[in-house]
Amino acid sequence: MAYRKPVPSVLKFVYMPAEHGETRLSAGPVFSEFSRVLALDWGAKRVGMAISDPLGITAQGLSTMSRKNRERDLNHLKSVARKHNVTLILLGMPLQMDGTEGPHAEMIRSLAGELENRLGVEVRLWDERLTSVEAHRMFQEAGVSASKRRQSVDRIAAVLLLQNFLDSQPRRQASLEAAP
Repeated sequence: MAYRKPVPSVLKFVYMPAEHGETRLSAGPVFSEFSRVLALDWGAKRVGMAISDPLGITAQGLSTMSRKNRERDLNHLKSVARKHNVTLILLGMPLQMDGTEGPHAEMIRSLAGELENRLGVEVRLWDERLTSVEAHRMFQEAGVSASKRRQSVDRIAAVLLLQNFLDSQPRRQASLEAAP
């Protein structure tokens, strides 16, 4: 699985039968009407989560997951993916400001492979630079206290990560240009 820079690409999410009643993803030219993307901002203690609407236009935050252990974390994510009909997981890739991989990149790559294997869903790595910084800035500008910021910053970072991905998709750009 190679890291992909945020370059626009168009996807078609198609359900394909897999073992044990699970579904797998097949890539094609456009978003399907009912597919969803789940974005994860993976941290040491918490995982911020965001989900796309079925048309792949907007990102909404989900409850932040407190990490316990890998087995419990993956089971919870599998449950979330099934509940929301997820066909693609977007995992924040920690890059340095110069574009090189950060110190946690190897762990994120390993996690991405494990998520694909356990959940049966395609996982893409996406540049997460400055998403947490932007989330903190938004809360600070809104006058939210530091203690309340800590509770929501991971979720907002995941929303920013996902919205960045959705905005880069040609289908999204074409619909914005067509709007009056």
